[in-house]
Amino acid sequence: MQARIERRPRPYHARLFAYAVALERDRDRAQDLFQECIARALGANRVPDGEPAFRAWLFVILRNIWIDQSRSSGRTAELEEIYAADLVSEPVSLETVLVEALAVRQAYARLSVEHREILSLVDVSGFTYEEAAALISVPRGTVMSRVSRARRALAALLEQGNVIDFAPYRDRLK
Repeated sequence: MQARIERRPRPYHARLFAYAVALERDRDRAQDLFQECIARALGANRVPDGEPAFRAWLFVILRNIWIDQSRSSGRTAELEEIYAADLVSEPVSLETVLVEALAVRQAYARLSVEHREILSLVDVSGFTYEEAAALISVPRGTVMSRVSRARRALAALLEQGNVIDFAPYRDRLK
């Protein structure tokens, strides 16, 4: 019985860790956040029965831990500064697809925590609007408008053309 309980969160590990990285923007802190989430889930007295409810429950645990840690360490105001300073200043000049992927990552990193969180839940982790709404305790319409604003913000950052194509400089380096 205990082995079954320990295996139950495994299918969600990758998505939970991706969500932790989206919130923390630091892989080491994200790993700590993820491990704390799994430890709390495994130590819980009551666990949701259905898989959709169980999955959402795991994400709520992770989010609540992150909120508690951010509040207790007073990091909320400093997080935005850290994220902005953490941007890659010079993207690597590779194939077009790679450059575009880098542009999206850079733009995503420049989004506010709220925008990254909602896009991480809906677009990256695949939660429905209803599931995301339940997870972060807001109405479905609020999730829909947040997703819309976050996508518009991401598109606006991408339109700014913040990635420089180094192809003209490649010949100089040879």
